[in-house]
Amino acid sequence: MGRVRLGAVGYLNARPLVYHLDASPRFDLRFDVPSRCAELLHEGAIDLGLIPSIEYNHPITRTEYAVVPDLAIASNGPVASVAIYTRRDIRDVRSVALDTSSRTSVALVRVLCQRVFRITPRLEHRGPDLTDMLSACDAALIIGDNALVQDGDAVTRKHDLGEIWMQMAGLPFVYAFWAGRRGAVGPHDVEALQQARDLGLRHSDEIAREYFAASPDRQAMGARYLRDNIKYSLGEQERAGLELFYRYAVEAGVINCAEPLRLFEK
Repeated sequence: MGRVRLGAVGYLNARPLVYHLDASPRFDLRFDVPSRCAELLHEGAIDLGLIPSIEYNHPITRTEYAVVPDLAIASNGPVASVAIYTRRDIRDVRSVALDTSSRTSVALVRVLCQRVFRITPRLEHRGPDLTDMLSACDAALIIGDNALVQDGDAVTRKHDLGEIWMQMAGLPFVYAFWAGRRGAVGPHDVEALQQARDLGLRHSDEIAREYFAASPDRQAMGARYLRDNIKYSLGEQERAGLELFYRYAVEAGVINCAEPLRLFEK
């Protein structure tokens, strides 16, 4: 068998899922932003992608995909790295600048605008520069490392979307998971990916130190984030949260239909 081409998210929160996979003789590993991981998978340029969960319902390939069992990037409350920033009450927001690297979080914004905030803002895609985004729009969605290190202040408030989802739904939120065309990986590959996650979780402090090598303050923050905010399982509760998100996304017009989750054999 040939090597499995993996497309992973380059953010800190994905590093435990790929711990030491770069040294594996079975996998070729590359890093990109979430939206690019999805594009590469849809194009067939990678075999398995750590894709935004909303991309499982891609209209061209959705019936072809399966998901690696028990692995995800999720939260069960505040996530810290997916947030809307505002300088006014969120119910007064009329425009939102959306981080171009995000897709699941953009879908989540649309769901929350409909179901929680009760607003219908104009949506505009922009690069993840908070000052630029808030100069053009009333609010800004930023994800990943940029949101993790960007707190609110006396003027700008940070709204944690993982926390808001949990308050609304009472279930975890799943941002991303390993997906690929059926047959792309076998049981031994699934086991290797699960073992990488387990090993990565045992070395989360080390991962944070290496990732933020130039900033001891951020090392401590990163370790807390990996330990307390990000969850890496795709269990019964996570799948229930995912199914609810898909249903709400259909109702909000984000996707046309929700595909049942199919899993690779383990």
